[in-house]
Amino acid sequence: MKSFVHLHLHSEYSLLDGTIQFKPLIERARKLSMPAVAVTDHGGMMGTIPFYEEALRGGVKPILGTEIYVAPGSRAERKVAPTGEYAYHLILLAENGTGYRNLMKLSSLAHTEGFYYRPRVDKELLRRYSEGLIATSACLQGEIPLAMGTEGEAKALEVLEEYRSIFTDGRFYLEIQDNGLPDQERMNPLLVALARRTGTPLVATNDCHYLNPGDDKLQEILLCLQTGKTISDPTRMRFGSDQFYVKTVEEFERAFGHVAPDALENTLAIAERCNVEIELGVNKIPEFALPPGVTADGKLREIAAAGLERRLEERFKREGGLPDALVEEYRRRLAYELSVIEKTGFASYFLIVADFIGWAKDGKIPVGPGRGSAAGSLVAFCLRITEVDPIRYKLLFERFLNPERVSIPDIDCDFCKDRREEVIAYVQRKYGEENVAQLITFGTWKPRGAVRDVGRVLEMPYAEVDRIAKMIPADLKMTVENALKAEPRFREMIDANPKIAELFRFAGEIEGRSRHAGTHASAVVIANRPITEYSPLYRQATGEITTQYGMDPTARVGLVKFDFLGLRTLTAIDDTLKLLEELRGVEIDLNALELTDAETYEVLGRGDTVGVFQAESAGFTKLVKNLKPDQFNHLIDMVALHRPGPLQSGMADDFVERRHGRRKAEFLHPRLKEILGDTYGVMVYQEQVMEIAQALGGFTLGEADVLRKAMGKKDDALMERQKSRFLEGAKKNGIPEAKAVAIFDLMAQFGGYGFNKSHSAAYALLAYQTAYLKTHYPVEYFSALMTSESGDTDKIIRYIAYCREKGIPILPPDVNESRFAFFPSDRAIRFGLSAIKGLGASAIDAILEA
Repeated sequence: MKSFVHLHLHSEYSLLDGTIQFKPLIERARKLSMPAVAVTDHGGMMGTIPFYEEALRGGVKPILGTEIYVAPGSRAERKVAPTGEYAYHLILLAENGTGYRNLMKLSSLAHTEGFYYRPRVDKELLRRYSEGLIATSACLQGEIPLAMGTEGEAKALEVLEEYRSIFTDGRFYLEIQDNGLPDQERMNPLLVALARRTGTPLVATNDCHYLNPGDDKLQEILLCLQTGKTISDPTRMRFGSDQFYVKTVEEFERAFGHVAPDALENTLAIAERCNVEIELGVNKIPEFALPPGVTADGKLREIAAAGLERRLEERFKREGGLPDALVEEYRRRLAYELSVIEKTGFASYFLIVADFIGWAKDGKIPVGPGRGSAAGSLVAFCLRITEVDPIRYKLLFERFLNPERVSIPDIDCDFCKDRREEVIAYVQRKYGEENVAQLITFGTWKPRGAVRDVGRVLEMPYAEVDRIAKMIPADLKMTVENALKAEPRFREMIDANPKIAELFRFAGEIEGRSRHAGTHASAVVIANRPITEYSPLYRQATGEITTQYGMDPTARVGLVKFDFLGLRTLTAIDDTLKLLEELRGVEIDLNALELTDAETYEVLGRGDTVGVFQAESAGFTKLVKNLKPDQFNHLIDMVALHRPGPLQSGMADDFVERRHGRRKAEFLHPRLKEILGDTYGVMVYQEQVMEIAQALGGFTLGEADVLRKAMGKKDDALMERQKSRFLEGAKKNGIPEAKAVAIFDLMAQFGGYGFNKSHSAAYALLAYQTAYLKTHYPVEYFSALMTSESGDTDKIIRYIAYCREKGIPILPPDVNESRFAFFPSDRAIRFGLSAIKGLGASAIDAILEA
């Protein structure tokens, strides 16, 4: 026999158990001349899409499956089997598209309906969704091997016949394994005999949990991390063999060639039968419900046009008139954006976002002014998705939606943190709970955490491991390998102490792997059909239901993501406005607020940034104090400048010097002055790079966005092509080559530090609003702010100290006077009961009701 296919295999998505990663798996399959390979992770399918794509890239057929858990009775019953099992193991493999969809359905129902210690299905579900699936009897924890081992052949035969009645037409196989376990060696001949007696086909597998011989120690470390044990603990969970690796065909021939050669041949037969094609890269944008005869494009044009008229009227009233040329610029820009949206087919996306934001605003749920590149869209502004005028602040639509590199728009939405769930619940009601799900996310090991966890399993002294971990540079892109290169003392430690060598070896092995699953902080997918047709569902430890596929895989299968972020600042702002109305009768429309208040800028210019959104850090305080902003554009600039790149490169300092005239702004070309004049010749924004490419290099703004992305990737070959394109365009514009080269090099030097101006503008608006409220209504604002941060003791201490410094008394808690929240009392603030440690909500309610 020249080939063999592994059909029972656990990847790293069998969290804290499987160790196999997809690229090395496919490389090994090719090396061993295996035409296909299956992945059958425990209780889920989380790695399906990355495995599928990696296998196709490597020329190996991907077989999609899972090791599902089967309840001993009904999935609704919370009981154990007579053998003491919560659930039996069963391998399921998808033969075709129907089988793949049934696999997703079963995996989802196991999590949503049958969860008891593990996600479980029952025989009723298996019967209902068996079409297109091949099943095998799994490991020693399968129902048939357990029945054989505890109750004998008669019971095993009874269970086998039940499975054969579910998976008809020869789709059920008895599974024998060569894993080195004595119990398995005793079970194999019994299963072979049962197969011969009943005519049930056999299949050979190895329950692979690691890729190569010798990888078993890594798996043991993961199991210790899963169970909270140490490597020397005699009670720790272990497999009892070092044979659970991806074995060769020769090894399987030695094991079974003489007793069950058909079990080897059937691996190839099953692989031949399994042919699943997943549609990738086709967006499944949900359709927005509209009356018959009304199209999404037409509806978007209608409400955007009406929205523009309202926006122009607001600006007209605010400024006492608008030039005809400016009005025409708005109309031209809106028509252009709508044409791009119509061409790309994203009208429904905008309507959906506008709908749930409109619902939130109608329900008095605070909504942020914008976030990310969406603030550069006039359509979004007209639909009141955002509150930042892209014409006024020179924001680019192409930075948000590039007509030349079409991808799904990404409109991130900030909501009051306390009421975000209400908006998600509205979306679930509107589109159907089965069509909406939050996204899963995976927590991965970083170098320091990997060292600490491995050190704990290896029982190394805590102080020693902690010291080693702290020596690893605190860089987000740091790896264990790079840390060894960066810190010479590590090599000395490794040479002197084999235990430390082992520590670094296994820390490097687990680094980057997923250690747990969680719910994404903001991402929600919405579809026109049940999510389970595109991704299986997963029950989190908290009970929340999410997708099993992560962010990239859900995008690859076409699910469209919407981001619902919770922002405490919005809660604080809203509570401030309510207090002002309740206590003073003052009503403030922050969206109509002029951004020119001299007192607010004076407070900021003194470095008085406590309580100001995005501005409380020491670094931002220093920047704002040095810059002394006196206009809103300065706040936009500061949000962009206060980041590691501009600060470490000296760009921020250079900006400050030029702002105060202590350093002259120089421009290599007159057009650069038009683009960089507002930022004193400093290239602060990505949008400025795009405008320079357009004005001097002859790029369209869509092409310029491609250049902008190339600069962020640091891809030399790609940058060289972009440079040639820029020089060619500059030549046509009459710019000498030497000057064009100098301009491009300047773009390349500073473009990598450039920030998204649209996001800066939206967050600068929040910074201004909080600074304004703090300046003019400090008692109300800090009452609201401390309530919103009542769970953060350090912040409460800081805000109390600041209030006292500014002459605002903080009155102690009083059972007769205190409320749940911090509350203004004359010109003082009464301490809120919610911030008292150890005092729960029920106790507070009892106090307030007494």
